[in-house]
Amino acid sequence: MRHSRPLFAASVVAVALAVTGCSAGSASGGTATGGATANNPYAPHVVNEGFSTKGGNVNVLMSSDFQTLDPGNSNYVQTANVGQLYYRTLTMAKETAGQPPKVVPDLATDLGKASSDGLTWTYTLKDGVKYEDGSPITSADIKYGIERTFARDVYTQAPQELNAVLDADTYKGPYSGGDLAAIETPDAKTIIFHLKQPYPDFPALASRSNSAPVPQAKDTKLDYTNHPISSGPYMISSYDRGRELKLVRNPNWDAKTDENRTALPDSFSFSLSTAQATISQQLLSDSDPTAITLDSNGALQASDAARLSDQTIKPRTAGGLLGCTDVLNFNTTTITDPDVRHALALAIDRASIQVQYGGPRFGKLTNSYLNDAQVGWIKPTIDLDPAGKPKLDEAKKLLQGKTVPTTLTYGYSNATERFKNLGTVLQQNFKELGIDLQMVAIPAPNYYTTLAGDQMPDIARAGWCGGAASGSTRTTVDPNLGPSLDGTTYGFSNISRYFDPTVSGEMYKLRDTNGSSEELNTKWTELYNKAMETYPIVPLFRTYTSSVVGSKIQNAQVGYFFGSIDLSTVGVKN
Repeated sequence: MRHSRPLFAASVVAVALAVTGCSAGSASGGTATGGATANNPYAPHVVNEGFSTKGGNVNVLMSSDFQTLDPGNSNYVQTANVGQLYYRTLTMAKETAGQPPKVVPDLATDLGKASSDGLTWTYTLKDGVKYEDGSPITSADIKYGIERTFARDVYTQAPQELNAVLDADTYKGPYSGGDLAAIETPDAKTIIFHLKQPYPDFPALASRSNSAPVPQAKDTKLDYTNHPISSGPYMISSYDRGRELKLVRNPNWDAKTDENRTALPDSFSFSLSTAQATISQQLLSDSDPTAITLDSNGALQASDAARLSDQTIKPRTAGGLLGCTDVLNFNTTTITDPDVRHALALAIDRASIQVQYGGPRFGKLTNSYLNDAQVGWIKPTIDLDPAGKPKLDEAKKLLQGKTVPTTLTYGYSNATERFKNLGTVLQQNFKELGIDLQMVAIPAPNYYTTLAGDQMPDIARAGWCGGAASGSTRTTVDPNLGPSLDGTTYGFSNISRYFDPTVSGEMYKLRDTNGSSEELNTKWTELYNKAMETYPIVPLFRTYTSSVVGSKIQNAQVGYFFGSIDLSTVGVKN
């Protein structure tokens, strides 16, 4: 999922990272568990764990508004994070700091029951689950929530992983295509999914946001983002787009039906237009003891890195190595020659970019979108320097006899200074190749929508947090490099617009191939390596996020998938 900053859920069997922790100091009478050490700078750190008192308000400081609050039109981790508070799904990806999430039942009584041939999955809803208005949540509402996300002409950023495995290739959504036969609802509590091929990790797909219930009578299409009907512990009290969002308790949420969300605060207040530098200074100075942020890297600026060792700040700094990776996407429809893309990749000084991000504390250099905690991981085959140093001589040799563009464009989110600074490094690198790189600032709320449209620049930074099954490689490879649902062009989340008739064709066939999770994910990784050898994407860093919180904030952990403070567990001292 995009961290926007932007996929969601985890594999059924979560693969633990090799991380350890040591005890640390305390803040405001609480405890700070674990933490980065000299031996393991990427260990997780949970602030003031074990708090269980209800009450109070959490102030969430953000530099820009959410891309959307509609669970059916969201492919972004920020929306998934806040979405935990106001919507529920059939299953849920439950975060633990430093580890891929574990899929657990949410609205459903269990992780689903597969038929003997693996082609159907059946779920039963829990008793007593209700919307904010007290009406019951039904299986038909979940079906409708999924149906509407097939209307790709309306919901351009709708999650598609679940949709792609259903036996529904010709379905176009409820507004023009009628009923989705691939999902049955024989009664108000039962929902049955019919798959094209067995998919052993289907419970992870059932945690995607488009399995959140949407009552058809309340569907206002694109306006639904203004007030999604709550099925979770909180509901929208007020929403002033671009300025402020207020969540209050949903009186019809029953904690007995929801063991996954602590729902400790009485309310959450979101400020949606605070500059990142201001957010950083407010959190570091503890000017608001009830404040947190969902901005990437905790809104910290590169110059803030040294302050994280301050003994008044360190105990209230949550941290964790994420499943999220920052990358550069080359627009393969404008930079069409793989050798040119390869040369550009070799010319990039990724070590200098790491400095612009704040140094190793903010991320590990990587040569892959995938990581070795994922099922099916294989060592990458691209030839970037593991230490991030450029290979200019090799790059220039690749360009000999080639038609080389004299000008390229780099698009970046205007809310994040380090993304602009990344562009200045690229400008210097590409100047060595005789290429003028022009910077294009894109408003943060429209960033990924712009990348998905006809204004996509030649080069753009993006991030990905593991897909619907964070512990498996398929749900990183398929969305980022895979073909469209019908296999005829590039997929909806494929920012680089990568499409190769042979490799993409093999990916399309692999979607309908049977096998174990290990076998299938290994095949996806093999195809990923083939695609990456043409350099549609340049991996940068696997993110380590440090997020400073106010001194009254409790249970603050950085989610492996969310890349920011996990809102489902956080509390606040009164």
